[in-house]
Amino acid sequence: MALDFAEGFVLPIDKPYGMTSFGALVRVRGTISRHLGVKRIKIGHAGTLDPLATGVLLLCVGRMTKQIERLQLQKKEYVATLQLGATTPSYDLEHPVDATYPTQHITRQVIASLLESRFTGIIEQVPPTYSACKIDGKRAYDLMRQGHDVELKAKKVVIDEIEIQAFDAGAMTLTLRVVCSKGTYIRALARDLGEALHSGAHLIALQRTRIGAYTLQQCLHIDDVKAWIEANS
Repeated sequence: MALDFAEGFVLPIDKPYGMTSFGALVRVRGTISRHLGVKRIKIGHAGTLDPLATGVLLLCVGRMTKQIERLQLQKKEYVATLQLGATTPSYDLEHPVDATYPTQHITRQVIASLLESRFTGIIEQVPPTYSACKIDGKRAYDLMRQGHDVELKAKKVVIDEIEIQAFDAGAMTLTLRVVCSKGTYIRALARDLGEALHSGAHLIALQRTRIGAYTLQQCLHIDDVKAWIEANS
């Protein structure tokens, strides 16, 4: 069935590493606009991914932009790899390590116990200071980069599932699968788990594998969008 650009559709893409969610949107918008021979089409995305994260990004085209709010409320699944024993200001690889901590006491059993007791269900989470959260109309990450002190309030988020997929006691790396609600920051989860372990932690890889019914397996690589549109028009 040919694509109906007026009625619109949801296009799930696998956002590349290093690209912002808006950058991915702009690239796809340009591809579709050139295909249709118009200046610009209506398009939005449901749920921002950090530049250093990859995975499911839902682009809503045409009238499907009306579904963005509904899609953002869907449960999300991530696979996150953490480096234990070290922190960075952004809780990921955007900034270099700023502190290191002991890890000799950390075992898989200790981690599993903490995940069950403190990181499952409804939890309080303070968003990262390097985030898109707004303070007096300004993004927190912009204020941080301008040298201002940023204080964000804790928010309630829901962790439906969290499980250990891999733990390397030698390298002190931990891979988790997380199913969570809208507004959950996996970077903040890494920070908080590091603190709960009386150590430190930051993300070294993050992939969103699902939003609601949309899975990573359904996603197009951004370089394949042009061919996909041509094949379905």
